[in-house]
Amino acid sequence: SYTRSEFGPKFLLIVCNESLMLEKLPRCGKSFEEMMKKVDSKKWCNLTEFIPYYDNFSLCTEQEASAARCFWPNRLAQGFITGIHKQFFSNCTSEKVHWEDPPDEILITLILIPVLLMVAMISLVVWCSKRSDILV
Repeated sequence: SYTRSEFGPKFLLIVCNESLMLEKLPRCGKSFEEMMKKVDSKKWCNLTEFIPYYDNFSLCTEQEASAARCFWPNRLAQGFITGIHKQFFSNCTSEKVHWEDPPDEILITLILIPVLLMVAMISLVVWCSKRSDILV
């Protein structure tokens, strides 16, 4: 990867040292692994249990990429992060909510109330408009 920075009329070409980044990223993973040992593995799917550790891991990968003069995220860092996700969070699947209709009695009530209110309001307007003694 290359980064081009502009300084006046000249361009400075910054080369991403991918091998250095790949050499240093495992330190972030090791640190995250050590921190995750403090969390019960049954709670690994609960983000509130480990969010500070994950934040440190994320910052670490960003700093290591930056130290190697690479953008973050990049495809190599992304691959490393994905590997950590597979290691710790592969069993954390989001359950789809199964929506069900309410019972017929409730459904009919929920439909009839607004319909009857509308009929009552229309009847009231028609009745009031026919009474000339109410109109000024």
